[in-house]
Amino acid sequence: MTAVNDTKFKFAVFLLTGIPGQEDVYLWISVPFCLMYVISIVGNAIILFIIKTDPSLHEPMYIFLSMLTATDLGLSIATMPTILGVFWFNSREISLNACFAQLFFIHSLQCIESSVLLLMAFDRFIAICNPLRYASILTLPRIAKMGLVFVLRGVALIFPLPFLVKRFRYYRANVLSHSYCLHQDVMKMACADITVNNIYGLSVALLTMGLDSLLILLSYVIILKTVLSIASSMECLTALNTCVSHLCAVLIFYIPEIGLALIHRFGNSSSHFLQILLGYVYMMIPPL
Repeated sequence: MTAVNDTKFKFAVFLLTGIPGQEDVYLWISVPFCLMYVISIVGNAIILFIIKTDPSLHEPMYIFLSMLTATDLGLSIATMPTILGVFWFNSREISLNACFAQLFFIHSLQCIESSVLLLMAFDRFIAICNPLRYASILTLPRIAKMGLVFVLRGVALIFPLPFLVKRFRYYRANVLSHSYCLHQDVMKMACADITVNNIYGLSVALLTMGLDSLLILLSYVIILKTVLSIASSMECLTALNTCVSHLCAVLIFYIPEIGLALIHRFGNSSSHFLQILLGYVYMMIPPL
């Protein structure tokens, strides 16, 4: 009996999930997904090329934009092959090591993206609340150091996750909730106590995306207070217009992220279709 169990654990795989019950129309569903993937890759690559080749765009706002673009490009490359594999070829199996590698890249890139959105909020905060010191505060060396610190933060905090899930044993077939691997989804497949993973995963989420979102909110409260003190309504609108695109990016990133995290951890009775839908919005819309 022990030998049978060891065989199950040794040759365990994860099974990715597309949209249950819609297998007959997977090819048609893949068309908009593929289109979004191509637009994300080509569009973000063009943005990077334009910012790199145009010297007039070598300013803080566009450097932060290029960081965000590079992160989204990495996120698309990390997730879309397995998503399209499920819809095109019904290729649902993914080995444990490949799954652990994918969840590392997904979570680390999302932490970095959250950090870049925070840096962009800081950029708008300085530009509106302290415009005379904007150039002296956001120098290119300082921007590079801040970017490096946040990249290292994301990688260092996410690095233990694959090892925390790799130490567990898994049965032969484990059906995941999405077409890609997430830590909060994978750890529930383990044949062991996942308390440590739960606590560490939640702590990382609070220390990165939770803290970043609070700081972004705080920066916009101060920005709004500053803007409302401007006498001219035209100047007030002009100042707020510079924040609109960033605010949209923040909402598109954080709303599905928070919703999916809550569903995975606390929403056992929630609709499975809602979980799948939020999963695709969470991965595909921000890069698009």
